[in-house]
Amino acid sequence: MPNTNLVYNVEDKPRWGATFIFAFQQLLAILAATIAVPAIIGHGMSPSAALFGAGVGTLVYLLFTKFKSPVFLGSSFAFIGSMFAAFSGAVSAAAGYLGLIIGALLAGLVYVVIALVVKRVGTVWINKLMPAVVIGPTVAIIGLSLAGNAIGDLLSGSYSVTTMQTVSGVVPNLEGLTNVKDFYPIGDAGFYATYDVAVTNVTTNMWIALLCGLVTLFTTIIVATYGNKNLKMIPFIFGIIAGYGVAAIFTGIGYLASNDALKVIDFTKFQNMEWLPKFTFIEGFNGFRDFTSFGDFMGYFGTLAVAYVPVAFVVFAEHIADHENLGSIIGRDLLKEPGLHRTLLGDGVGSMAGAFFGGCPNTTYGESVGTVAISGNASVRTIVVTAFLAMVLSFIAPFSTFLATIPSCVMGGVCVALYGFIAVSGLKMIQNTDLGDNRNLFVVSVILIAGIGGLSLTIHKVTLTEVACALILGILVNLIVNIRRKKNNENAPEAEDAPANEVNQ
Repeated sequence: MPNTNLVYNVEDKPRWGATFIFAFQQLLAILAATIAVPAIIGHGMSPSAALFGAGVGTLVYLLFTKFKSPVFLGSSFAFIGSMFAAFSGAVSAAAGYLGLIIGALLAGLVYVVIALVVKRVGTVWINKLMPAVVIGPTVAIIGLSLAGNAIGDLLSGSYSVTTMQTVSGVVPNLEGLTNVKDFYPIGDAGFYATYDVAVTNVTTNMWIALLCGLVTLFTTIIVATYGNKNLKMIPFIFGIIAGYGVAAIFTGIGYLASNDALKVIDFTKFQNMEWLPKFTFIEGFNGFRDFTSFGDFMGYFGTLAVAYVPVAFVVFAEHIADHENLGSIIGRDLLKEPGLHRTLLGDGVGSMAGAFFGGCPNTTYGESVGTVAISGNASVRTIVVTAFLAMVLSFIAPFSTFLATIPSCVMGGVCVALYGFIAVSGLKMIQNTDLGDNRNLFVVSVILIAGIGGLSLTIHKVTLTEVACALILGILVNLIVNIRRKKNNENAPEAEDAPANEVNQ
């Protein structure tokens, strides 16, 4: 798998000054998604702790993969439903934090078991089950399925206005309600109450957000295309600085003119900085005392197993696609060296370690892979420094808060390029595939349409993502269209028994 587009290969060691700049670019690429998961889950989860956990998980992954797979691990979106279940089924918030740790341990154990099986039986079956005609378009779907997220971010800022609105309705109890104005009991249903709720509205003008995002995108493209050798390796830093600068100008004008529509950056985040990460294990260990009996704990354990274990099997398929994609970019077969069993162990144990600190199981990030592809920097030293940088910055509140204020539209401009590179790298895997053959054409077609169309299924709280559904369908179609070919191969005479001229033909 030769590749001549890399400026720094996996084992190369750029100068330390350059390495820190490259690492900062990696951090910018993965930051938004990494801290988004705890923000989505709520329940007081700490974005800084998630960033620290991502750094720890990445270091664990690199150790297991013998520092041969240059990718950063961040918070996994696949487990969001599982994390919600950990809190909804818990007897208390502290027990919910304990559930995050136990759930990640269960998911990580799935990876460990699969890794042991792969170590014993090898990866030949994977190549047969998922050849290039299957894995190529699946990798493309990883990028294309995120296209909607990139465009959605491109059209929105980060500034929002929260107002209190009065509503009425049936509630089970009055706890946690804000400014209850009137209520009366209605039997077992609870109360009919009139109370205030906080409503958050995003106010940034779409066209202003689009302008900031396009400035980011075009700056990134110009630097990556026309910059000198060194600048070409850090186009995202320049893109984000340019986009952030434009967004800051509009935000300043918005404050001066008292016009919320012009505000893009939410500087109010500096008023509520998280000075120290709230590590999951600190809250989680307190959760043990909230279970009144061993039976209650085992019932909750069963809930976690149902929520986490099936998702781990689904993410396994995405794990293979991610590493096939990264391997095609760096010109190496990562499933053979360091080996799929090692990448699985790194991912699984890394998720356990990451969730212990940050609550979020980790996964290899497409944004990180895209940064490697665009910058041409596959040096694993960069990933190591990125991991340590994430851990250190999680304790520096002003700086981590500054990173968190990067508006959605700016990150959207970056992600248009990042996700596009992921999609193109997948399509490059099938550039030598004969699409004039209907068997190949059907496989690629089904995967692309299922993935782009957003086919996802939820079965008993387990969600099969677009990527997983597309891959499963692709595998099935590939098996169906090649049944006769396999039968013909089985019925064909052995090569040594056939005439020489027939064998050559």
